[in-house]
Amino acid sequence: MGSTKPLRLIQHKKEALWFYSFISFGYDHVFNPGQYTEDMRDISLEHARLHSRALKVVDVGGGTGFTTLGVVRYVDPENVTLLDQSPHQLDKARKKKALRGIKIMEGDAEDLPFPTDTFDRYVSAGSIEYWPDPQRGIREAYRVLSADGVACMIGPVRPTFWLSRFFADMWMLFPTEEEYIEWFERAGFKDVELTRIGPKWYRGARRHGLVIGCCVTGIKTQSGDSPLQLGPKAEDVSKPHVNPIFVFFRFLIGTICATYFFLVPIYMWIKDKIVPQGRPI
Repeated sequence: MGSTKPLRLIQHKKEALWFYSFISFGYDHVFNPGQYTEDMRDISLEHARLHSRALKVVDVGGGTGFTTLGVVRYVDPENVTLLDQSPHQLDKARKKKALRGIKIMEGDAEDLPFPTDTFDRYVSAGSIEYWPDPQRGIREAYRVLSADGVACMIGPVRPTFWLSRFFADMWMLFPTEEEYIEWFERAGFKDVELTRIGPKWYRGARRHGLVIGCCVTGIKTQSGDSPLQLGPKAEDVSKPHVNPIFVFFRFLIGTICATYFFLVPIYMWIKDKIVPQGRPI
């Protein structure tokens, strides 16, 4: 008997748009402190090899620009493009002084509006979990990079604890580490590497999964399109949903499940304070 297919109620573009229209109000001050800290961002961007201010960089699914703020510390703003499908998130990015001068635009991670071989670096943090077809998004990352370009994907990792895995599968995509590596290699990337990251108070614990839990990098060694050929997109956000009530139901239940992962970091922070150092939590 096969395993039940995860529902992943907000691993869909329409539902994700609704989701971020609400959480964008507190994204930087509520979500990031518990899930994606500045230390985690900086460690990940080290692997993106931002060694020149002249590099052309795209931050895909960049939302409010939290990761982009890290990018512009190393790269001149006029060389940076921030793309996201959520206008609510992008409105927050536009208000940040440090991001003045970058290009901000709406777009689809699975169908990037750029020519092949456009950028030197591709960065994406906290976005893959909403892609209906993650392989297609990573293929696009390969396509828009120039030869010797580096892609840096920052995303969640799948829980092993049964209750956390249940809520993860109800909410969105939590890939395994093996899936990340396979997607990158199938798209054509070479020298694929995965680095584990997480909030310091987790002490490396990963059984509950992490909304931001790893950084994956790969190098495009030659110019041109990806060798991987795919069929039509799984979901086109420009097309209306057949049943808006069904969309709202998915959004509502998925958001309730997401609440679990807003509580887990608090639980882990309390355990870190109670359990003596040197003992696992």
